[in-house]
Amino acid sequence: MAAPPPPKGLDTQGYIEREGSLGRIPHVFRPVVAVARDRVLDVFGARLHSAYLYGSIPRGTARVGRSDLDLLLALAAEPGDADRADARALGAALDREFPEIDGVGTLLFSRERLLSDLERYDLGWFVACLCTPLLGEDLAEYLPRYRPDSLLARETNGDLAVLLPRWRERVAAADAGDDPDEARRRLVRFMSRHLVRTGFTLVMPRWNGWTSELEEMAAVFGAYHPERAEQMRTAAALGHEPTGDRAVLTSYVDDLGPWLAAEYTRVHGVKAPRPEPTSS
Repeated sequence: MAAPPPPKGLDTQGYIEREGSLGRIPHVFRPVVAVARDRVLDVFGARLHSAYLYGSIPRGTARVGRSDLDLLLALAAEPGDADRADARALGAALDREFPEIDGVGTLLFSRERLLSDLERYDLGWFVACLCTPLLGEDLAEYLPRYRPDSLLARETNGDLAVLLPRWRERVAAADAGDDPDEARRRLVRFMSRHLVRTGFTLVMPRWNGWTSELEEMAAVFGAYHPERAEQMRTAAALGHEPTGDRAVLTSYVDDLGPWLAAEYTRVHGVKAPRPEPTSS
């Protein structure tokens, strides 16, 4: 078995360090972040508690014309249809106006949910460790510090078995859509990233570190599961450069995904049920 890369991403006490900052945003992306900040405030106003960036832009690793702008908005109340419609319209407008980005993804949750006991080791951890404050009060001040342990692994990605049937439905819907190749390409990108992250958190407690870089996640996973290493390296590459190949999606929902879900349940158990899905 090849040795995994040295652990990283922890402070001197073994807690996961918060990744990303406004200071790490590459200059080419700063105009879109500034406009997004102003428009989020204009659009959501009093509905907004706080707003955050996450992903490659605040980590400083975004690629011009290839990376998307990722936002998380904490609202004063549970988001409704009007909130979701406003977020979609805002994202579509930013995507049209700024060729530097390739799409906008916006997560909407209430402040109460983000700070709830049920979400403490999933959405709460996400805000505290993977999100960069953009507007308002930082909810990380109300959340604990986190270690890369089995509890965190279970509550972040221990629901893959639940998600797989929905993924199969999305593949079928993509096949039947107006532009199947583009729909499949987007699914490949999404599923590739999800599977790589799930594979990484499967072995994260053994590695005892944190990273958000897909290639490094795949390398860490592959050191502990060499029989699946090539599949995960390929998935990491497709997370950046997706294809519309139906065979890739089939391999995900019929092979890699079911194996990973079963292994995850065996090692870490099953994520606590949610009243509604947190991802799809």
